[in-house]
Amino acid sequence: MAFGVERIYWARPWFAGWRGLGSLTYELVAEHGNICSALNAVHRSLLVNDSGGSTGLLKDISPAHSAKSEGDTVRAHTRFARQIARASATLTLGSGGAVEFVSQGELPSDIAYEAFIYSHKRVPTRDNLHDFFNGLCWLRFPKTKSRLNFLQAQEITSQGVGATRGPLRDALTLFDENVLLLQSSDALWQALQDRDWIKLFVQLRDEWQNAHIVIFGHALLEKLVTPYKSITAHVYRIASDLEAQDDQALDDWLASNLQPNFLATKPFLPLPVLGIPGWWPDNEVASFYADTQVFRAS
Repeated sequence: MAFGVERIYWARPWFAGWRGLGSLTYELVAEHGNICSALNAVHRSLLVNDSGGSTGLLKDISPAHSAKSEGDTVRAHTRFARQIARASATLTLGSGGAVEFVSQGELPSDIAYEAFIYSHKRVPTRDNLHDFFNGLCWLRFPKTKSRLNFLQAQEITSQGVGATRGPLRDALTLFDENVLLLQSSDALWQALQDRDWIKLFVQLRDEWQNAHIVIFGHALLEKLVTPYKSITAHVYRIASDLEAQDDQALDDWLASNLQPNFLATKPFLPLPVLGIPGWWPDNEVASFYADTQVFRAS
């Protein structure tokens, strides 16, 4: 009863930053029997135990922590997951901007998903990989998710729900579902803008070691559970002066940076993610990038 979550191979490079939070939540899915309750248990524990931000609670049990073996790391995850499960019966979600994860059945048929989240501070959640990753995004980047939800709800209030979403809602959906956040050198960014794949991935290959990458889109995370060559992200650039490896700083920056007029221009660049150096064994040879069905000139 793991709803596909057991298929996630957390050691993949694109899951960096998600491993501690994700593997803990997975343990709770097994214990609680559903994704919604598991997310709530982790959320409660983060709110109560970590006044300095969500990342602090997970540092001691992250796979990056110096465990003697992989088995030790898994056992540490399991112990901590059980501690959360035991505590969750007496903890509350808190107040303010906190959201609660609820069954999809609580979403009325006459209200849009985004509007319901905004008005009720409840996130309808199904037992599948897509909603599992969506929940993790709410836990890791709560301010950004709240900002995206606010802008969606505002558009629904002013424009209604029609056959087409409009440029802003389209951009918000792309960001929420498929964005990859990238902090890189100007040279890398220019090559990406030019879709000069050989320069981007071969000539500038070493520069990727200094780039910071976060897969944010939960549909993109879901697709990468079963990776294939043509998976393409919408890239959003992180400011060069931001301490992007600090999740709280990144969350704060994104929440303030996501402005309607800017988003409506769809400020994204396409990037076939398995071309990123170190992410896929086949891209060690330059001929990998000769596939014009994936690495397109325009």
